[in-house]
Amino acid sequence: MHKHPESVLVLIHTHDSVLLLQRKDNPDFWQSVTGSLEAGESRLQAAVRELEEETGLVAGKGLPLVETGHRVRFEIYPHWRHRYRPGVTHNWEYEFRLCLPEPQPVRLTEHLDQCWLPFEQALAKAGSWTNREAIGRLINNR
Repeated sequence: MHKHPESVLVLIHTHDSVLLLQRKDNPDFWQSVTGSLEAGESRLQAAVRELEEETGLVAGKGLPLVETGHRVRFEIYPHWRHRYRPGVTHNWEYEFRLCLPEPQPVRLTEHLDQCWLPFEQALAKAGSWTNREAIGRLINNR
């Protein structure tokens, strides 16, 4: 089954720090929670699912997951295009935020490690330009 070319990015943060996760398939790459929408799934449903799958955090129950209304379109790296229908070269990514009262450890399932960093350090460490832009918007909106 091919991946759908729409995904979510969930930026988990406190008032002054951002959680980044270290990828298993590329240990030099740190990122926020991300993942593709599954068939018939809304953006919010995908964000809730990815958040729980990758961190163990459950949205709701005092953990407000908010869609920012920001989306970006990016080119899918050629080495990942085999996961999509033939001819699909771009993906839409929708931004969500989850603000926690303080940093907390999360359950790692798809990543090697985690770190909470001050905004500017997270901005410098994030591996993708879309993730860096999301952190930049967070910095500019505080």
